[in-house]
Amino acid sequence: MDSVKGQLTLRGILIGCVGCAIITAASVYTALKMGALPWPIVFAAIISLFFLKALGRGKASLNEANVTHTVMSAGAMVAGGLAFTIPGIWMLGFADEVGVYEMLLVALSGVVLGLVCTALLRRHFIEDAELEYPIGEAAAQTLIAGDAGGKVGVKLFGSMGFAGAFTALRDFFGVIPAMLFGNVGIPGVAFGVYLSPMLLAVGFLVGTGAVAVWFAGAVLANFGIIVGGTSAGLWDVAGAQGIVSSLGMGVMMGAGVGVIAKNILPKAVRMLRDTRGSIALGAAAPVAAGENAGRSRKRMRVSAGLAACAVAAVALVICFGLGLGPVPAVVVVALAWVATAMSAQSVGQTGIDPMEIFGLIVLLAVAAVSSVPQVQLFFVAGIVAVACGLAGDVMNDFHAGHVLGTSPKAQFVGQAIGAVLGALVAVAVMAVLVGAYGPEAFGPQGSFVSAQASVVATMVSGIPSVPAFVIGLAGGFLLYLVGFPAMMLGLGIYLPFYMSLTAFLGAMAKVAYDAVCKRRRAKLAPDERAAREKAQAETGLVVSSGLLGGESIVGVLVALAAVFMDLGA
Repeated sequence: MDSVKGQLTLRGILIGCVGCAIITAASVYTALKMGALPWPIVFAAIISLFFLKALGRGKASLNEANVTHTVMSAGAMVAGGLAFTIPGIWMLGFADEVGVYEMLLVALSGVVLGLVCTALLRRHFIEDAELEYPIGEAAAQTLIAGDAGGKVGVKLFGSMGFAGAFTALRDFFGVIPAMLFGNVGIPGVAFGVYLSPMLLAVGFLVGTGAVAVWFAGAVLANFGIIVGGTSAGLWDVAGAQGIVSSLGMGVMMGAGVGVIAKNILPKAVRMLRDTRGSIALGAAAPVAAGENAGRSRKRMRVSAGLAACAVAAVALVICFGLGLGPVPAVVVVALAWVATAMSAQSVGQTGIDPMEIFGLIVLLAVAAVSSVPQVQLFFVAGIVAVACGLAGDVMNDFHAGHVLGTSPKAQFVGQAIGAVLGALVAVAVMAVLVGAYGPEAFGPQGSFVSAQASVVATMVSGIPSVPAFVIGLAGGFLLYLVGFPAMMLGLGIYLPFYMSLTAFLGAMAKVAYDAVCKRRRAKLAPDERAAREKAQAETGLVVSSGLLGGESIVGVLVALAAVFMDLGA
């Protein structure tokens, strides 16, 4: 527990829990009302550092602040997993078949699966793969700048203030349009440039090569399959959109399977082999070494046993508590590994966590192997979406902790506390909203558009194009095995074109910035170039992190304002 001391503190837990309840409630409202869910991590990081310093008379360690913000932000993605799936039940007229009890079982099952899976996947994604995790990087840089002040702080908070003001003018006051060129009439293609500092910053942070693959997938899907295919008379617009969504889901699913097959299973086998070897060597080892090995093996057995018990408990809850049966329970638990790996990879490379898509993938798998009523299929999607949403948040937090040197154990405990609290708050808020407004208020024509849940409701009937899904599944798997960024390709195929185009513009801004900086460095003496290059790289990282964080923070504040305004109406 030495590594936890001073990082996981009582005051940090209390501050984190209060913030978690507020942010989770706002996140439920945002997801249902606006069909979007900004990452609250940067906002939580700033608030955590502020209150810790206020209570500590100006003294607070970055690691304590990092653990505190881990607690504070954990519930938001749990809220997203529920809000992006469960309202579909109300849209289909089954409101009487889901209540607080069922929603709570779904939320807690997803929380347990998300925590267990990410605990076992952390080392690969954070330490071995070294993915960018732009949201987690932004949180770490925010804490560093907030603690140090100076020029770094001016750059970060200046760009954060600009992005925040821009977001408020766009979303709250309606002065700035959300989209440019959105009126270009291309049938079946959501064309436009989304005026989002956050998405531009993601493109800047992720890297040109990865975003180029992302954008190539978008061009292939929208102008190859939809525009080209319909022009050639191969299918109509609706059929083309079904092919694109199925292909995109298949590629992402295949990439997720590839992550498990290539990176996770071999290491699990080696770990078991090494464990057996250490047991065999332990008998001949000196007493002191034998004692250390024995304690290590005991800790591993206890951890593995707890993880196995948690997963088994979730399987039983799915089987009996939610009435899905043994086969769907096994499928959900097994595919949760693939889905959380997909989520961790997606968030690490793009900062985007399409949690409802991963829930849909598992939902369709369950529907393919068993006869499950429609309501139970939503439970499946909800469990996986919560697990994947939490996985994205956990991995962002772990990345920030890796940058700052925070104890993973302290962060994991904090994440568990915040996730459980977030599940309770999210369920309570959803129950209050449906009770106050009625199930008819949810859907494309209602007060709460619940866009993602509407998609899930549409997809419950099955995959639009099974051949396209199978092709994508095989292609994504093979591409990942040969080292191609298949997840990025799948995201480009599936996501609306305007999102991909905006991220691509952010990457092009990075290219232009690097070119200008390179020309300026060429005028310097050779011994000054390395220092200037480092400073310029830091400036790009800090400013883009500020843009990303500013929209996240104001997105949460706009949601809170909307809640209070609706309550007062």
